[in-house]
Amino acid sequence: MSRTCARVVLLFLTIATLALAQRGNVGGSISLKKRLHVNTLITEPGTMEVDWAGSYSISSDSLLLPTALKYTPVGRYAWWGRTEYSLSFNSYDGPASQFGQTMTLSGTCVLHDGDKLDIAIAPQVTVFLRDERGARLGATAIARFDFGRNSVGTTFGWSGATHSSPTNPAGTIDVGIGVGRRLAARGALGHFSPHVNAGWERSTSVPRIASLLEGIEYQIVEQVAFDLSAQQVAAFGQRADRQVIFGLTINLGHLK
Repeated sequence: MSRTCARVVLLFLTIATLALAQRGNVGGSISLKKRLHVNTLITEPGTMEVDWAGSYSISSDSLLLPTALKYTPVGRYAWWGRTEYSLSFNSYDGPASQFGQTMTLSGTCVLHDGDKLDIAIAPQVTVFLRDERGARLGATAIARFDFGRNSVGTTFGWSGATHSSPTNPAGTIDVGIGVGRRLAARGALGHFSPHVNAGWERSTSVPRIASLLEGIEYQIVEQVAFDLSAQQVAAFGQRADRQVIFGLTINLGHLK
């Protein structure tokens, strides 16, 4: 895919997502889950990437449309060369009107870049664009271990509200783990990577939430990948919400 074509696709997807945005959701990041196995921990230095997804809930007939734009500058420093800066939007369209549209700014800094083990920290700020007041401040620690065609990763995150409400809890802790495997080193099967994610979340005055995601990513070409997943999300003592998730990741190459 040429750079011009990739930029046109990026512009189209961004406009389409923002046009569909009705209400936001403060749920877990689909983009973060894929960092644990199929996607790289941060975007290659000097390149920009767009990560667009859609999550349709079969149980509630609602649609979540997160979009993330990510860029890692070239440099010799931790903050300029080993840190990916991203801007993401969460938009929610469905019957649960208690959520508001959000925008998140984050920086994912690689603290350890080993042959197999990578460790990163990602502070973030989430701003409510409607239906809520204040913001959420927090950070996520990420560890990933690659061996052969396999990848195993885990996350631990915390966030707090500057102005809490029944739909914006004062504090949230979440833990996740993910496993992925590229089916072959080369050939047709080498384009496919099945993966599994499990998560646990606990918020102030809110029931505990557990989630399970199973999917497969198809690397169409070097710079474009498509992902299809199924996810089950359940609060303690409540019926699970079943979701279908599709995602598209496009790397725009090195920017001049």
